[in-house]
Amino acid sequence: MSGAIELIVEGYISLKDQKSLDELRLQRRKLVADLNACTGIDCTSTIRQIEEDIVVIEAGLARLDGATTG
Repeated sequence: MSGAIELIVEGYISLKDQKSLDELRLQRRKLVADLNACTGIDCTSTIRQIEEDIVVIEAGLARLDGATTG
């Protein structure tokens, strides 16, 4: 899903929509917390993918922040 999240992040960057990026990151973090709380199933690969999405989102936020301060 990394390709999809990259396109979403690029769209938010082009719109200069920091609020939506923050909400997207928060949603992903909550999802990771919920998956970490699961017992009886192995969610490791799903958690890893979501954490990769968070990295992409945070890079987008950094780019957006750099564009507004620079």
